Amino acid sequence: MKIAVTSASGKLGASIVKQLVREIGKDQVIGIARTPEKAEHLGVEIRKGDYNDREQLDQALKGIDTVLLVSGMDEPQKRIQQHRNVIEAAKQNGAKKIVYTSIIGDEKNTAFSPIVASNRQTEKDVQASGLQWVIGRNGIYIEPDIEYISHYIEEGGIRNCAGEGKCAYTSREELSQAYAQMLLHEKHNGQVYNLAGDPITQAELANIINKVYGTSLSYYPVSVAAYQKERKEALGDFIGTVIAGIYEGIQIGANNVQSDFEKATGRAHKAPLAMIEELKDILK
Repeated sequence: MKIAVTSASGKLGASIVKQLVREIGKDQVIGIARTPEKAEHLGVEIRKGDYNDREQLDQALKGIDTVLLVSGMDEPQKRIQQHRNVIEAAKQNGAKKIVYTSIIGDEKNTAFSPIVASNRQTEKDVQASGLQWVIGRNGIYIEPDIEYISHYIEEGGIRNCAGEGKCAYTSREELSQAYAQMLLHEKHNGQVYNLAGDPITQAELANIINKVYGTSLSYYPVSVAAYQKERKEALGDFIGTVIAGIYEGIQIGANNVQSDFEKATGRAHKAPLAMIEELKDILK
């Protein structure tokens, strides 16, 4: 069985490729990347495949049995067609199964909602494809918070608009193990899984970081409007608005969900403390 992983040069795609190699060996895993040289370090066959280029995708997915469609990073409306290009190329080449990396979140009420809504449309497209399918809805990655610790220290704490809302964080390593199982085992076909861990508040996140890193961070809540203004000034209008929308979603409870991680993997999701301790060693 040949499994293709799209966006193999990205962090999530690369992590899933590595996990699949551990599970079934490199000869059965194909990486698809817009810039193949960025994925060559993975040690598997890499084929060129741009989400915008249907003809290129048709070539990239020849001889593939199962496709992992990693959600794209473009603007929401562009992503819907980009994902359809992958789905149609998979069908044209006789693939039997497609697995999609979607996201947990609110579809209507935040600045992040257009991205969530575009993912929901791709979920519908996957379900209507005629292929066997599995959908994972990813929780928010914990890695960016760990990578941002030096900035938190400089700023005197964690500052955002999540308030007392809880977020069921996950990590790319946890997700890679879930997606490998979803790709390999038929028992997951036809399922939609929330892939996330134990929900925690931002204050609890600060306390865990303090415990692992010996820092003394506190959490400082701000309004949605103030945080969006700050993020737009720092990151530009699009990314700043998206980041503020993510934390607004946490505030309203969109990321406080029941996890299906154990159904996907056969084990409990790692606790936030264990994830952060593990990432301390990985992200040195």
